[in-house]
Formats: sequence, structure tokens, C-alpha cells
Amino acid sequence: MSSTFGSVFRVSTWGESHGAGIGVVVDGCPARVALTQEMVQKELDRRKPGQSDITTQRKEPDTVEILSGVVDGKTLGTPISMMVRNVDARPAAYDEMAHAYRPSHADYCYDAKYGIRPLSGGGRASARETIGRVAAGAVARAVVQSLYPKMDVIAWVESVHDLVCTVPPHLVEREEIRANDARTADRHLGVQMAMEIRRARNAGDTLGGVVACTVRNCPVGLGDPVFDKLEATLAHAMMSIPACKGFEVGSGFRAPSMTGSEHNDIYFYDGKRVRTRTNNSGGIQGGISNGEDINMRMAFKPTATISAAQNTINDRMQEILLRGGGRHDPCVLPRAVPIVEAMAWIVLCDHLLRQRSCRL
Repeated sequence: MSSTFGSVFRVSTWGESHGAGIGVVVDGCPARVALTQEMVQKELDRRKPGQSDITTQRKEPDTVEILSGVVDGKTLGTPISMMVRNVDARPAAYDEMAHAYRPSHADYCYDAKYGIRPLSGGGRASARETIGRVAAGAVARAVVQSLYPKMDVIAWVESVHDLVCTVPPHLVEREEIRANDARTADRHLGVQMAMEIRRARNAGDTLGGVVACTVRNCPVGLGDPVFDKLEATLAHAMMSIPACKGFEVGSGFRAPSMTGSEHNDIYFYDGKRVRTRTNNSGGIQGGISNGEDINMRMAFKPTATISAAQNTINDRMQEILLRGGGRHDPCVLPRAVPIVEAMAWIVLCDHLLRQRSCRL
């Protein structure tokens, strides 16, 4: 099972949703980068459950322990191991589902591939695995901003079901996102999104939507030609997030309806650096960052677990009626925001360290 991501900056997550804990090992982090437990915890607090009534009510403090690789607030250049202990797992909630293949879950595929799976909580397929990603993302952010302090990654919920936030990426403000439970870039729309999520939850259903992300003040030159293009690596990272079903960068799926003259980003020199007058390329051309903002959008499906009864089969190939149990997000989008940011930081950090080694 592949649990490692990255080339120079390598991230390996471990643990199951109802096991003793979840963790990550980060290898390839340079030495003497400022990093504290508080910096990592700040990001995990944005991802943890129970933040509002529109997220899962599983009560987990998600307190991180840095086990290695950091001394006196500085990285050592050796592997950084971090762990979060599970304290509110309830395996009994999954007794009815122990032998059932839950619709749109990984249960059947895991059984078919490995012949064994954890019978509660989804194991490695659970979104709880993303704790390790968010912790690693905090390390990646510390590395990147030690070299480029103005570089920033901001993600937000662009849409929930049919409610769409139209704030342009360059005008999105982090304070506005944090001011509403839906984590969108318009706090007033966030109120409507939260109401829509509550309605779906009360009806025993779930909702999907889109998370948008922008990378600001990215240096020119990140990304490698052909197979390791920057957008290809970002797509790999984002599509590995649980429930993510689609990825686009720049004009994305609007590009086919445009002409070349409409789509082309015209170069000009602003007296300081090369710029483009439009950004249909989304900050990446030829697989390499061009210095403009990198704009991405990720589509997330509705949460697979619903409380309404559904037809399915069990591992004895018998048809059964199953009602979802456990504690689940009625919409994954608000808690996906820090996960998207973390994966972006990890990709950017990896490419930045690769770039520093390819040109004197």
C-alpha cells in the first residue's frame, strides 16, 4: 500500500481511524528550520472534528506529539515523526457494518485487493488519515516560508451543492474564511451554506461541492518537464484526498470553449519582472510556475455515509438493507480546506527543494 508522497521532501502517513493513533514521518526536511509543536497544532485545530454543528461530532482533541527530528524549536535535518492519539473511537457503532459493503465506500475494494480490512471506521480509507498530511503540511509551510516569507496558500469552500461563492481568488481574505463555519470567502453566503448542510443532515443526506485554492507570490521555476509538471503533481496530491473527484488548474474545463486568442496569456514586463496580462494558465506554463498566482479547484463528492437506509450486499454476497452509523460529516468541504492547503504546501516544498538542487 503506497503511503509515501514526495521526491525530496517525503511524507509517509500511518495509522487507522479506530487504531491507537494516526501519524506521519517527514523525511528530507532541511535542518535549522523554525518549527514548534504549536505551529503544527494550529493547523490540526483547523481540521479537527467537532468545530461546529455542521461537522462530525466525534470528540477528538487531535493533540500532536513531535517524537523526533526537532530540538529547541529547530529541525535537525533528520526524519520528523509526529503522532496524534485516537481517544474517541467507537468501534461498536460499526457492528452492523462489519461485514457489509457500504455504498461508495472502499470496503469491497479493500477486501478484493488485500483479503483483509479493519471492520470499523474505514481504516486507511478514512479521512482521519489526513491528520498526518496536515501535520506534514505545517512542516512544509515552515520550510517554504523560511525561504520565501511572502509566499502563501489559501483555500476556501467555493461551492456547497448549488450555492456558489463568486469572490475572485485575488480578493479572497483568510479572515473572511475563518469568520464562518462553512469556510467560504463570503461570510454572508457562509450562513446560507451552513443552513443547507444542516437541512441535508436533518434529512439523513449529505452534500458535496468545490474547494478552491490559490498560491500567492510563488517563485518562477517550480515544476519539472514531462511527467513531474507542477500541475501534474498538484493533481496527484489533491486527487489523493478522500472524497476528491475532480481537479482543474487555471481555466480548466472552461478552456475547451475558448479560442486560442481568448485563452493565451500575453506576456509583458512591468519594470521588475515578467508578467502575464491574464492568468488562464493558472500560474503554470509548460508544467513550470511562471510567477503568477496558481489557481486550482477541487471537486468533492457528497459524504458516502448517509443515515437513510440503502440496499447493498455483505461479504457473503447476500443482499441486505443497511443504515449508516457512526459519526460523519454531512459535508466534508469545511474540514477539507486545511487539507487542501497542506497538500499544496507539501507539493510546493518538494518542488522548491528539487529546484534548489538543479541550478547553481
